[in-house]
Amino acid sequence: MKILLVKLSSLGDVVHTLPVVQDIRVAMPDAQIDWVLEKSFASLLVPLLENGALRRIIPCDIRRWRKSPFSAATWREWRAFKTQLQSEAYDAVIDLQGLTKSALVAWLARLAPGGKRYAMANQTEGSGYEAPTRWAADVAIRMEPHIHAVQRSRELAAQALGYKLLPAADFGLKEAQVPDKRSMSAIKNIAFDIPANTVVLVHGTSRADKEWPLDHWVALGQRLAAAGHSIALVHGNAKEAATSKAIARGLGDAPTLWPVLQIDGLAAALARSAGVVGVDSGVSHIAVALGLPHVQIYNFDTAWRTGPPEAGTFLQRSVFAQPAPSVDAVWQAWRACGQQPS
Repeated sequence: MKILLVKLSSLGDVVHTLPVVQDIRVAMPDAQIDWVLEKSFASLLVPLLENGALRRIIPCDIRRWRKSPFSAATWREWRAFKTQLQSEAYDAVIDLQGLTKSALVAWLARLAPGGKRYAMANQTEGSGYEAPTRWAADVAIRMEPHIHAVQRSRELAAQALGYKLLPAADFGLKEAQVPDKRSMSAIKNIAFDIPANTVVLVHGTSRADKEWPLDHWVALGQRLAAAGHSIALVHGNAKEAATSKAIARGLGDAPTLWPVLQIDGLAAALARSAGVVGVDSGVSHIAVALGLPHVQIYNFDTAWRTGPPEAGTFLQRSVFAQPAPSVDAVWQAWRACGQQPS
């Protein structure tokens, strides 16, 4: 059976969809799975391509194309994407995003005889949803309105393809990213040491109202350093780099500022750390997918939807408070990571 998954963006949403691949592989070992997503996130899926979980990654650049829809370059790239997308006929096309852009991609994909397009029939709490996703589908599947982002994708695919879900989500990255288990160019290109006691602080996020105060990061870093941890800071743009430098100054320039890495390289580097503390962001969700000790910081009561799927387990926790969680609350959550609940 040939299956096309459509989940274009963003990074966190792509990470939340990863367990769908593993679910299908267990339920349908002979299935051939392709995935369409934004080019900037495609490298995250390379390990799944290399280990055979995915057959093909089909990158697009819709975010950039929308900025210059009538340019010659956009039309040329769009035609190339469409040709690649339609080079295969699918038995099932599953729109896991529920937006107009994903509905368009699903509609453009070519079906095999008897093939069908599947999508959500309704919006779920806290998630975007646009009507064309339902119009483009042959089968629209109703979802529970109050559902975690990971479980929503898993439920949709399971109902579309008719299999029973595994008890727990398997993101498929944990083993693939371990350096001694595979030879990956991203790992080879990491030209800096990552001490085994490194805790990575992820302060960057796409929304300012999700950020944690700078002085909180400094205070947390001081506690981690006093406990014997090395500190690493990550950033993806100039604004985040400036914040990393400010935190480092507050800590006496002791932390290591990682260079900007491609997503696969960043995942490989995170996999070599002792754990991550971060705000609600795509990078934090990668830490969850890697099974690392992790504390995820929320200024909004949305951890139930996007936080660690098994929040409260002994490795990963989310912390919520308004206007922001205290340093002590995050520190206590970090200390609890790795401790079996009594």
